[in-house]
Amino acid sequence: QVQLVESGGGSVQSGGSLRLSCAISRYTTSDYFMGWFRQAPGKEREGVALTDNLGNTKSTDSVKGRFTISQDNAKNTLYLQMNSLKPEDTAMYYCAAVLQGTLRLGVGGRWYVAPNVNNYWGQGTQVTVSS
Repeated sequence: QVQLVESGGGSVQSGGSLRLSCAISRYTTSDYFMGWFRQAPGKEREGVALTDNLGNTKSTDSVKGRFTISQDNAKNTLYLQMNSLKPEDTAMYYCAAVLQGTLRLGVGGRWYVAPNVNNYWGQGTQVTVSS
């Protein structure tokens, strides 16, 4: 079991920045991605940025150049630095440990995760960006 606790959400104006943090209870094996997902009202939960045990990272097209995922292994903490925020970034943001084999590519290059009992999610932190 992996427990994940997010913090750092809030309300900002368009163009502002926020840094999300996720405290991770234990090390995840190499078959997992650690990452951030988001879900806006009425929409499906989608991937934002992922990292693996080798430090490789990838982010969805809509946040490239604006969001950066990083992990501090000494502190067991995952971060998401979000710059140049836009109103369309408004969503609940979730930290997750997901099996790499459950990641799915959807319409428009968005990422989704197939349900799996061995995927782990935090409780979410709200990010609201006003214009």
